[in-house]
Amino acid sequence: MSVNSVVLVGNLVDDPELRFTPSGVAMAKIRLAVNRRYQVNGEWKEDTSFFSGTVWREQAESVAESLAKGSRVLVTGRLEQRQWETAEGDKRSVVELQIDEIGPSLRFATATVTKTARSGGDWGAGGAPAAPVAKEEYGPDEAPF
Repeated sequence: MSVNSVVLVGNLVDDPELRFTPSGVAMAKIRLAVNRRYQVNGEWKEDTSFFSGTVWREQAESVAESLAKGSRVLVTGRLEQRQWETAEGDKRSVVELQIDEIGPSLRFATATVTKTARSGGDWGAGGAPAAPVAKEEYGPDEAPF
């Protein structure tokens, strides 16, 4: 059985970038810096890894409205590899985070939560999230970001 699930805690490198697909679906791109501090021979070292991720639909609008550069966040999702070919014929690929949940970390901060009214959004009458909308496919020159 394969499992593709990731949990990251880090700081936003930029403000979330809100965009809309040609069909009107909201999407927000985030960039996240995750620091790892460790000790080698009694000396502290630090490494930083950078991740790009996308959050979709109503949650994308909430992220763009609620989070900003420098915000410490918790993110859950899955990793996805995207491949394309440049105009020159070179093959490229990138691993990106498809975000299921994102929110502020309260380890060093406080937050005020305001529930938003949704018109038929992700939570239907059954109380469970609707199936995700299929991502729109983009060519190398049409990538959403």
